[in-house]
Amino acid sequence: MTDATRLDDAHATMEAAPEDAGARLWFYEILAASELYLMLKSEPEGEVLDPEVFELPENSFVLVFDREDRLALFAGRPVPYAALSGRSIASMLAGQGVGLGLNLDVAPSAILLPPEAVDWLAETLSEGPSEVEARAQEFSAPKGLPEAMLTALDARLAAMTGRARKAYLVGVTYESGARGHMLGFVGAAFEAQGALALAVSEVLAFSGLEAAALDVAFFDASDPVAARLARCGLRFDLPEPPVVEPRAAPGSDPDKPPLLK
Repeated sequence: MTDATRLDDAHATMEAAPEDAGARLWFYEILAASELYLMLKSEPEGEVLDPEVFELPENSFVLVFDREDRLALFAGRPVPYAALSGRSIASMLAGQGVGLGLNLDVAPSAILLPPEAVDWLAETLSEGPSEVEARAQEFSAPKGLPEAMLTALDARLAAMTGRARKAYLVGVTYESGARGHMLGFVGAAFEAQGALALAVSEVLAFSGLEAAALDVAFFDASDPVAARLARCGLRFDLPEPPVVEPRAAPGSDPDKPPLLK
């Protein structure tokens, strides 16, 4: 259990530079995107959850862990839990006056986030992507985007295994004359498009940039636009899911009969 997680790394970066707003924003971005294990009092009943609430002198807290083994180590016994994104947990707790205890006593990223921090996180995440229609007229190489935002975008996409084949970041001019930047995903499954757009929206929300905007579009690999993006865009490769070799059923190979005990 010594392997560092992304939350461990983000927390260490934040602690090492307490005055660095960018490091704080990066921690909260990773927290929102991570799958967390919420400690419960009892087994879930449908969509109803009953979190274990710990009363401390300053505030009440629910406990979450970024790995199942960390939850088990803290509890010291089997306990019910729910696996949810940090985004979902913040939304659930918003306005309840309850804080969040992360990885307490079991990891270097142990931290107590007060209710105000949870409310801020939920509010920051409340404005998701909106859908508009616009026709692109011209693509160009991206210019003027902060390196920190590009690094955060690369890290976020690297964690979205199997959602798309690749993405290209380009400058774009629309038929209306409006200009901006666009991230074009190539080969994204339809059911993954919402999650990809939300991930980009969250990277922007935690970028620390005022009025940060980045359009997102989706293209088939055979679409001629994909080739245009490849000629001038900054490419991001998304990991492919591991290939699982099918296992033959015992006795299906006549040259390798099953062993009997």
